[in-house]
Amino acid sequence: MSLSSARLDRFARHIVLPEIGGAGQVALAARHVALIGLGGIGSPALQYLAAAGVGRFTLVDDDTVDVSNLQRQTIFTSRDVGHGKATSARRWLANFDDVLEVTISDARIGTDNVGDLIAGADLVLDGTDNFATRLAVSDACTAERVPLLSAAVGRFQGQVGAFAGHLPQQACYRCYVGDAFDAEDCDTCAEDGMLGAMAGWAGSFAAMQAIRVLLAGVSRFGDPMWGRIHILDGMKPGMRTIRIAKDPACKGCQ
Repeated sequence: MSLSSARLDRFARHIVLPEIGGAGQVALAARHVALIGLGGIGSPALQYLAAAGVGRFTLVDDDTVDVSNLQRQTIFTSRDVGHGKATSARRWLANFDDVLEVTISDARIGTDNVGDLIAGADLVLDGTDNFATRLAVSDACTAERVPLLSAAVGRFQGQVGAFAGHLPQQACYRCYVGDAFDAEDCDTCAEDGMLGAMAGWAGSFAAMQAIRVLLAGVSRFGDPMWGRIHILDGMKPGMRTIRIAKDPACKGCQ
């Protein structure tokens, strides 16, 4: 695969980075990312992954745009209110870069359909807002042997972690949170509040970590950092990293 002169111009600032280079840019153009959730995390993550040159996306969200979303969900405008998020996100991508290949789904994620939705992806980026969905996505990623980047945000704190539970000795997301959260019982930003810029930080950091995963084995930037959770603190501000060990009793990856 090679890049046209127009694509070389578009991504010139990437290509001159020795950590990315031409090989890395070509690799990104061939990668397929499934984004589950197009809210406060998925919106900025999609923007930066598209801007980075990822060539193919599957966009999954069953929600519609609400006016309250506009404070942090940066791909939507007032004209999108009342329309499906997946459809609106596809429209944003078409306006931004019409070369990209896009598939959308407005089906609600569940154990019965998530495997089909992520099949064939090089990476799943999960920015959903409840544990039941996150765990269903994690279990499907393990079964389909697809790496998972899981990101969450609330108030002034975010978390971003990469998981490869299908690999020996590598933890899955269920190893991290356990089985007690197989329910839609998360607190919501409507109840707790959300600093829009905090969602932007978590989403853009998730995009950067996604690029690391996508370039593993291709460029110097390609370090997946499996099993490491990066915790973002917007109040200090600061960041710390913890390591997650594979749980030998985990029902998701054993």
